[in-house]
Amino acid sequence: MRVTLKSALSDSNIDANQTSSQRQLMLSIAATSEQIDTNLPINLCLVLDHSGSMQGKPLETVKKAALSLIESLGVNDRLSVIAFDHRAKVILPSQSRQDDLTLIRSKIQQLRAGGGTAIDEGIKLGIQESSSGSKGYVSHIFLLTDGENEHGDNQRCLKLAAVAAEYGITLNTFGFGDRWNQDILEKIADIAGGSLSYIERPEQALIEFTRLFNRLQSVRLTNAFLQLELDARTHLAELKPIAQVAPETIEMSLQKEGNFYITRLGDLMIDEEKILLLNLYIDQIPPGTHTIAKVKIRYDDPASGQKGLETATFSLDITSQALYQSQLDEQVQKSILTLAKYRQTQIAEEKLKQGDRAAAATMLQTAAKTALQLGEKNAATVLQTNATRLQVGEELSEGDLKKTRIIAKTRLQTDGEIVK
Repeated sequence: MRVTLKSALSDSNIDANQTSSQRQLMLSIAATSEQIDTNLPINLCLVLDHSGSMQGKPLETVKKAALSLIESLGVNDRLSVIAFDHRAKVILPSQSRQDDLTLIRSKIQQLRAGGGTAIDEGIKLGIQESSSGSKGYVSHIFLLTDGENEHGDNQRCLKLAAVAAEYGITLNTFGFGDRWNQDILEKIADIAGGSLSYIERPEQALIEFTRLFNRLQSVRLTNAFLQLELDARTHLAELKPIAQVAPETIEMSLQKEGNFYITRLGDLMIDEEKILLLNLYIDQIPPGTHTIAKVKIRYDDPASGQKGLETATFSLDITSQALYQSQLDEQVQKSILTLAKYRQTQIAEEKLKQGDRAAAATMLQTAAKTALQLGEKNAATVLQTNATRLQVGEELSEGDLKKTRIIAKTRLQTDGEIVK
C-alpha cells in the first residue's frame, strides 16, 4: 500500500516581467495498492443522543439504522456504543462484532429517550472506547445529535475533537432534525477529519450512516500529514492559505515546523482522492523552469502495522516566460470554484446573522451562479430559491440554513440525498 500524489497549478506559466504572481496549487492525494486489495478491520464507535427530544420515531429510526449498520460489520471489526442525554454512559464497551451479536442488538434496543443534551460527555466516552481497540484498525466515531449542547461546553467539544485527531480517530457528525448547532457539528468534524451529515427526516438516518460507512470501508492508510517546503521566492497567502475541496470543503490550517509547513490529512482512501487547494504568491524569477515547492506525505499503514512512513519528496515546478502565455488547468479552476461556492455561502450566513438580508441574498445568488458553473443544478436551485425568499421578505427556516451549509461543503449526488 502506498500514496499517490498528483499536483497542478492554476496556470503552469508565469510572466518573468511581473514582480509577483499569484497561483493556486492543487494537490490530489489517495491510497493505492498494486496487490489484491482487502478491507482493513474497522473500529467503530456509535455515540447516540437519546435525550427527550428524540422521543418516538426519531430514536426508533436511529436504533434501526444503527442495527442495520452493525449487520454490515465484518467478523474482524470492533464496535462500541455510547448513549448520552445530559450525561453519557457506555452502552456497549469496545468488543469484537462477533462476540455476542444478540447482546449488541439487545443493548441498542433498550435505549429510551429522556433528559437533556451533553455532547461533550458523549465524545469523551467515545474517544475512550475507540482508543482501547484502535491498534491496527481504522477508527471512526459516528456522533448523532438532534439538539444544542445545553448541558455541555461547546469549546470542550472542539478540544475533544482535537484529542480524537491526535489519537488517530476520525469523528463524523450527524445532525438530526433542525435544532442542532451546525457551526459546532461542522467544526467538530473538520477538526477530527470527519464528515458532517444532515438527517432532515428520520428515514434518512440509514442512508447517511450507510454512505459514511461505505467511505470508511475504503480507508487504507491513516494518520496522514502533508509536509510542504517552499522555495525562498514562494510565499503562502496570509489569509486562508489552504483548504480541502474534496470529498468535502474544509478550511484548513498549516503549522510551521522549521522549514516546513505541516497539515493533518487524516485517513486516505483507495477510491476517493483528498483534494487540497493552496494559495501561493511567487516572486519575480528569470525565464526558465523553477522548483517553487517540495511536498511529501507522512502516514501510517494499519495493514502492516508500520507508522510514520514517508513518501519520496515531490518537486513542484513552474515555468517563467519572457513572452508570457497562460496555460490554465481546468481541474484546478473547478477546485477554485468549489472553494468559492463554500466561502460565498459562508459570507451569506454571516450577513444574515448581522441582519443584512439584501447582502445575504446577493451572496446566495452569487453562490448559485458558481454552482451552475460547476454543473451542480440541484445546489444552484436551492441557493437561488433561498436568495429569492430573502428578497421577497420571507424568513429562511433552520432546515433551509442547514441545507445551504451541506450544499456548500459537498456536491449533491442525487436529488434524494439532501434536496426534497
